[in-house]
Amino acid sequence: MHQTIPPQRFYPYLTWQDIDQMVDKNKVVIVQPVGAIEQHGPHLPLAVDAALGMAVIGQALEQLDPSIPVYCLPPLYYGKSNEHWGFPGTITLSATTLVTVLMDVAESVYRAGFRKLVLLNSHGGQPQVLEIAARDMHQQRPDFWLFPHFVWNVPHQVGELLSPQERDHGIHAGDAETSAMLAILPDQVKMDKALKEYPPKQKDGLLSLEGALPFGWSTRDISKSGVVGDATVATAEKGKKILAQVAAGWVTVLEEIYRFEPPQRWQE
Repeated sequence: MHQTIPPQRFYPYLTWQDIDQMVDKNKVVIVQPVGAIEQHGPHLPLAVDAALGMAVIGQALEQLDPSIPVYCLPPLYYGKSNEHWGFPGTITLSATTLVTVLMDVAESVYRAGFRKLVLLNSHGGQPQVLEIAARDMHQQRPDFWLFPHFVWNVPHQVGELLSPQERDHGIHAGDAETSAMLAILPDQVKMDKALKEYPPKQKDGLLSLEGALPFGWSTRDISKSGVVGDATVATAEKGKKILAQVAAGWVTVLEEIYRFEPPQRWQE
Protein backbone atom coordinates (compact mmCIF):
# COMPACT_ATOMS: atom_id res chain seq x y z
CA MET A 1 0.00 0.00 0.00
CA HIS A 2 2.84 2.42 0.73
CA GLN A 3 4.30 2.02 -2.79
CA THR A 4 7.43 4.23 -2.98
CA ILE A 5 7.02 5.71 0.51
CA PRO A 6 9.23 4.31 3.30
CA PRO A 7 6.75 2.36 5.47
CA GLN A 8 7.82 4.12 8.66
CA ARG A 9 6.81 7.43 7.04
CA PHE A 10 3.47 6.30 5.60
CA TYR A 11 0.67 8.01 7.52
CA PRO A 12 -1.96 5.26 7.11
CA TYR A 13 0.32 2.75 8.83
CA LEU A 14 0.16 4.76 12.07
CA THR A 15 -2.42 3.93 14.72
CA TRP A 16 -4.63 6.55 16.34
CA GLN A 17 -2.62 6.10 19.52
CA ASP A 18 0.62 6.73 17.60
CA ILE A 19 -0.83 10.04 16.50
CA ASP A 20 -2.39 10.85 19.86
CA GLN A 21 0.92 10.34 21.67
CA MET A 22 3.11 12.07 19.10
CA VAL A 23 5.14 14.91 20.62
CA ASP A 24 5.47 18.39 19.13
CA LYS A 25 2.81 17.74 16.50
CA ASN A 26 2.92 21.41 15.54
CA LYS A 27 6.38 20.73 14.07
CA VAL A 28 5.51 17.48 12.29
CA VAL A 29 5.18 17.80 8.50
CA ILE A 30 2.37 15.98 6.69
CA VAL A 31 2.58 15.58 2.90
CA GLN A 32 -0.41 15.18 0.58
CA PRO A 33 0.68 14.20 -2.96
CA VAL A 34 -1.75 15.47 -5.60
CA GLY A 35 -1.42 14.07 -9.11
CA ALA A 36 -3.65 13.49 -12.12
CA ILE A 37 -4.97 10.79 -14.42
CA GLU A 38 -4.69 12.34 -17.87
CA GLN A 39 -3.41 11.69 -21.35
CA HIS A 40 0.33 11.89 -21.95
CA GLY A 41 0.54 11.19 -25.65
CA PRO A 42 0.52 7.79 -27.37
CA HIS A 43 3.61 6.50 -25.55
CA LEU A 44 2.98 7.22 -21.86
CA PRO A 45 0.30 5.97 -19.43
CA LEU A 46 -2.37 8.19 -17.94
CA ALA A 47 -0.72 7.91 -14.50
CA VAL A 48 2.42 9.94 -15.31
CA ASP A 49 1.88 12.88 -12.96
CA ALA A 50 0.81 10.75 -10.00
CA ALA A 51 3.65 8.27 -10.60
CA LEU A 52 6.33 10.96 -10.83
CA GLY A 53 5.12 12.73 -7.71
CA MET A 54 5.22 9.51 -5.71
CA ALA A 55 8.65 8.56 -7.06
CA VAL A 56 10.11 11.93 -6.09
CA ILE A 57 8.64 12.11 -2.59
CA GLY A 58 9.55 8.47 -1.98
CA GLN A 59 13.21 9.08 -2.83
CA ALA A 60 13.23 12.29 -0.80
CA LEU A 61 11.82 10.59 2.30
CA GLU A 62 14.38 7.79 1.99
CA GLN A 63 17.16 10.39 2.12
CA LEU A 64 15.64 12.67 4.76
CA ASP A 65 17.24 12.69 8.22
CA PRO A 66 15.27 10.11 10.26
CA SER A 67 15.04 12.58 13.14
CA ILE A 68 12.87 14.94 11.05
CA PRO A 69 9.22 13.86 11.43
CA VAL A 70 7.57 13.82 8.01
CA TYR A 71 4.67 11.54 7.11
CA CYS A 72 3.08 11.03 3.71
CA LEU A 73 -0.63 10.57 3.07
CA PRO A 74 -1.89 8.32 0.24
CA PRO A 75 -1.77 10.11 -3.12
CA LEU A 76 -4.79 11.88 -4.50
CA TYR A 77 -4.66 10.47 -8.02
CA TYR A 78 -7.34 12.67 -9.59
CA GLY A 79 -6.80 16.36 -10.23
CA LYS A 80 -8.14 19.19 -12.36
CA SER A 81 -7.23 17.99 -15.85
CA ASN A 82 -10.00 19.30 -18.08
CA GLU A 83 -7.48 20.90 -20.45
CA HIS A 84 -6.92 17.32 -21.69
CA TRP A 85 -10.59 16.50 -22.29
CA GLY A 86 -9.91 16.39 -26.03
CA PHE A 87 -8.17 13.04 -25.55
CA PRO A 88 -9.94 9.86 -24.35
CA GLY A 89 -9.00 8.51 -20.93
CA THR A 90 -8.53 11.70 -18.97
CA ILE A 91 -10.32 11.74 -15.61
CA THR A 92 -10.84 15.16 -14.07
CA LEU A 93 -12.27 16.83 -11.01
CA SER A 94 -13.64 20.34 -11.23
CA ALA A 95 -11.66 23.08 -9.52
CA THR A 96 -14.46 23.39 -6.97
CA THR A 97 -14.42 19.67 -6.17
CA LEU A 98 -10.63 19.57 -5.86
CA VAL A 99 -10.63 22.55 -3.50
CA THR A 100 -13.36 20.92 -1.40
CA VAL A 101 -11.47 17.61 -1.18
CA LEU A 102 -8.24 19.34 -0.19
CA MET A 103 -10.02 21.48 2.41
CA ASP A 104 -11.64 18.38 3.93
CA VAL A 105 -8.33 16.51 4.05
CA ALA A 106 -6.64 19.55 5.56
CA GLU A 107 -9.33 19.93 8.22
CA SER A 108 -8.84 16.28 9.22
CA VAL A 109 -5.08 16.79 9.45
CA TYR A 110 -5.64 19.88 11.60
CA ARG A 111 -8.06 18.07 13.94
CA ALA A 112 -5.41 15.38 14.45
CA GLY A 113 -3.21 18.11 15.90
CA PHE A 114 -0.82 18.80 13.02
CA ARG A 115 -0.04 22.33 11.90
CA LYS A 116 2.06 21.88 8.74
CA LEU A 117 0.67 20.37 5.54
CA VAL A 118 2.48 20.17 2.21
CA LEU A 119 0.30 19.93 -0.90
CA LEU A 120 2.81 18.29 -3.24
CA ASN A 121 1.44 18.91 -6.72
CA SER A 122 2.77 17.05 -9.76
CA HIS A 123 0.31 18.28 -12.41
CA GLY A 124 0.98 21.57 -14.20
CA GLY A 125 -2.70 22.36 -14.71
CA GLN A 126 -3.64 22.93 -11.07
CA PRO A 127 -1.09 24.95 -9.05
CA GLN A 128 -3.55 27.82 -8.69
CA VAL A 129 -6.23 25.49 -7.32
CA LEU A 130 -3.92 24.24 -4.58
CA GLU A 131 -2.85 27.79 -3.77
CA ILE A 132 -6.50 28.80 -3.31
CA ALA A 133 -7.14 25.82 -1.02
CA ALA A 134 -4.04 26.62 1.03
CA ARG A 135 -5.00 30.27 1.48
CA ASP A 136 -8.63 29.53 2.30
CA MET A 137 -7.68 26.86 4.84
CA HIS A 138 -5.27 29.23 6.56
CA GLN A 139 -8.00 31.85 6.73
CA GLN A 140 -10.21 29.34 8.55
CA ARG A 141 -7.38 28.04 10.76
CA PRO A 142 -4.87 30.86 11.32
CA ASP A 143 -2.43 28.59 13.16
CA PHE A 144 -2.40 26.06 10.30
CA TRP A 145 0.31 26.45 7.63
CA LEU A 146 -0.09 24.89 4.20
CA PHE A 147 2.60 24.74 1.53
CA PRO A 148 1.19 24.34 -2.02
CA HIS A 149 4.36 23.39 -3.90
CA PHE A 150 4.84 22.13 -7.46
CA VAL A 151 7.08 19.06 -7.60
CA TRP A 152 9.39 20.60 -10.22
CA ASN A 153 9.86 23.96 -8.46
CA VAL A 154 12.44 22.83 -5.92
CA PRO A 155 16.15 23.55 -6.55
CA HIS A 156 17.64 21.35 -9.28
CA GLN A 157 19.65 21.48 -12.51
CA VAL A 158 17.39 19.33 -14.68
CA GLY A 159 17.48 21.95 -17.41
CA GLU A 160 21.13 21.11 -18.07
CA LEU A 161 20.04 17.64 -19.20
CA LEU A 162 17.58 19.00 -21.78
CA SER A 163 17.91 20.79 -25.10
CA PRO A 164 17.25 24.55 -25.18
CA GLN A 165 14.03 23.97 -27.15
CA GLU A 166 12.87 21.38 -24.64
CA ARG A 167 13.63 23.68 -21.71
CA ASP A 168 11.57 26.45 -23.27
CA HIS A 169 8.68 24.52 -24.82
CA GLY A 170 8.66 20.92 -23.59
CA ILE A 171 5.80 21.19 -21.13
CA HIS A 172 3.98 17.85 -21.45
CA ALA A 173 5.00 14.24 -22.14
CA GLY A 174 8.35 15.30 -23.55
CA ASP A 175 11.93 14.42 -22.72
CA ALA A 176 11.89 14.96 -18.95
CA GLU A 177 8.65 13.14 -18.16
CA THR A 178 9.37 10.30 -20.58
CA SER A 179 12.90 9.82 -19.23
CA ALA A 180 11.62 9.77 -15.66
CA MET A 181 8.96 7.21 -16.54
CA LEU A 182 11.59 5.02 -18.24
CA ALA A 183 13.43 5.07 -14.92
CA ILE A 184 10.47 4.13 -12.71
CA LEU A 185 7.90 2.29 -14.88
CA PRO A 186 9.75 1.20 -18.04
CA ASP A 187 7.24 -1.52 -18.86
CA GLN A 188 4.51 1.13 -19.17
CA VAL A 189 6.41 3.28 -21.70
CA LYS A 190 5.94 2.59 -25.45
CA MET A 191 9.06 4.16 -26.91
CA ASP A 192 8.16 2.85 -30.36
CA LYS A 193 5.29 5.38 -30.27
CA ALA A 194 7.33 8.28 -28.85
CA LEU A 195 7.30 11.39 -30.99
CA LYS A 196 8.33 15.01 -31.14
CA GLU A 197 5.73 17.75 -31.32
CA TYR A 198 6.00 21.37 -30.27
CA PRO A 199 3.21 23.96 -30.37
CA PRO A 200 2.99 26.24 -33.38
CA LYS A 201 5.32 29.21 -33.10
CA GLN A 202 3.53 32.25 -31.73
CA LYS A 203 4.01 35.78 -32.90
CA ASP A 204 6.58 37.69 -30.91
CA GLY A 205 4.97 39.53 -28.03
CA LEU A 206 4.24 39.47 -24.35
CA LEU A 207 1.69 36.66 -24.30
CA SER A 208 2.67 33.00 -23.83
CA LEU A 209 1.20 29.60 -23.00
CA GLU A 210 2.77 29.77 -19.54
CA GLY A 211 4.57 32.54 -17.74
CA ALA A 212 3.77 36.02 -16.47
CA LEU A 213 1.14 36.79 -19.13
CA PRO A 214 -0.56 33.53 -20.16
CA PHE A 215 -3.89 32.90 -21.86
CA GLY A 216 -6.39 30.09 -21.40
CA TRP A 217 -5.82 27.11 -23.68
CA SER A 218 -6.56 23.41 -24.00
CA THR A 219 -4.11 20.77 -25.18
CA ARG A 220 -6.02 20.23 -28.43
CA ASP A 221 -5.27 23.88 -29.29
CA ILE A 222 -1.54 23.26 -29.34
CA SER A 223 -0.99 19.54 -29.99
CA LYS A 224 -2.40 16.86 -32.28
CA SER A 225 -0.81 13.96 -30.38
CA GLY A 226 -1.10 15.20 -26.81
CA VAL A 227 2.68 15.62 -26.65
CA VAL A 228 4.25 19.04 -26.19
CA GLY A 229 7.96 18.32 -26.38
CA ASP A 230 10.43 15.75 -27.70
CA ALA A 231 9.93 12.28 -26.25
CA THR A 232 12.16 10.58 -28.82
CA VAL A 233 15.40 11.51 -27.04
CA ALA A 234 14.34 10.22 -23.61
CA THR A 235 16.47 7.64 -21.78
CA ALA A 236 16.21 5.81 -18.47
CA GLU A 237 19.70 6.99 -17.49
CA LYS A 238 18.61 10.59 -17.93
CA GLY A 239 15.44 9.85 -16.00
CA LYS A 240 17.39 8.54 -13.02
CA LYS A 241 19.45 11.75 -12.94
CA ILE A 242 16.31 13.88 -13.19
CA LEU A 243 14.58 12.07 -10.33
CA ALA A 244 17.70 12.17 -8.15
CA GLN A 245 18.08 15.92 -8.61
CA VAL A 246 14.43 16.72 -7.92
CA ALA A 247 14.33 14.37 -4.91
CA ALA A 248 17.44 16.04 -3.46
CA GLY A 249 15.71 19.39 -3.89
CA TRP A 250 12.74 18.07 -1.97
CA VAL A 251 14.95 16.93 0.90
CA THR A 252 16.13 20.52 1.25
CA VAL A 253 12.59 21.90 1.06
CA LEU A 254 11.20 19.44 3.62
CA GLU A 255 14.02 20.33 6.01
CA GLU A 256 13.15 24.01 5.63
CA ILE A 257 9.43 23.41 6.16
CA TYR A 258 10.24 21.47 9.33
CA ARG A 259 12.29 24.45 10.59
CA PHE A 260 9.66 26.96 9.44
CA GLU A 261 8.68 29.47 12.13
CA PRO A 262 5.34 31.18 11.44
CA PRO A 263 5.39 34.97 11.26
CA GLN A 264 4.03 36.80 14.27
CA ARG A 265 0.38 37.53 13.65
CA TRP A 266 -0.40 41.23 13.77
CA GLN A 267 -2.63 42.04 16.70
CA GLU A 268 -5.06 44.92 16.11
